[in-house]
Order: sequence, then C-alpha cells, then structure tokens
Amino acid sequence: MMVLGSASQASAATSYPTAPGYQVNVRSGPGTSYPIIKVLPEGTRVAIYCQRPGTTVTGPYGTSNIWDNVANGEYVSDAYVYTGSDGYIRPRCS
Repeated sequence: MMVLGSASQASAATSYPTAPGYQVNVRSGPGTSYPIIKVLPEGTRVAIYCQRPGTTVTGPYGTSNIWDNVANGEYVSDAYVYTGSDGYIRPRCS
C-alpha cells in the first residue's frame, strides 16, 4: 500500500468556512485577472493546501494579497475564507 504524501494530505484535511452570505469565486490562479472556473455556494468549507501571494482583494475578512489553493489549479482569495489569521496559515505554494 502506497502512503506517499499522506502526511501533507492529512495536515491539509482541516477545512475553513467561506464568508457567510457570499458565493466565492474560484479562480485558476492567485489573482482577479485569472478566469473564474467555478463559484462556491454560500456556506462552503474549503481545505487549504498551500497559499501564495497575488492580487490584493478586500472582502469580509479584511484586505489581503494571500490566495488559498483549495484544489489543483484552484484558488480563492483569503479575504473570503475565515482562517482566524491575517497571515499565512499553510506553506507557500511551490
């Protein structure tokens, strides 16, 4: 049985709530210039695998240039995710 990568996947298993009352755009990269690839419904929780800097966005949780990688090639602005921190809470995306 292969268990490569299970430690990083397990540590990313925590999910964080998106801002109540908002549908959150998921983009193909860390910025508003990247295309929207889907929209998360209100009340969605997301796993954050890594984070990277990008376009600065103002949302319900402040102004931030941090973008959360929620799936392969999918990013949401950290200003719309309640992480309990204004800074990085996951490793930087490589």
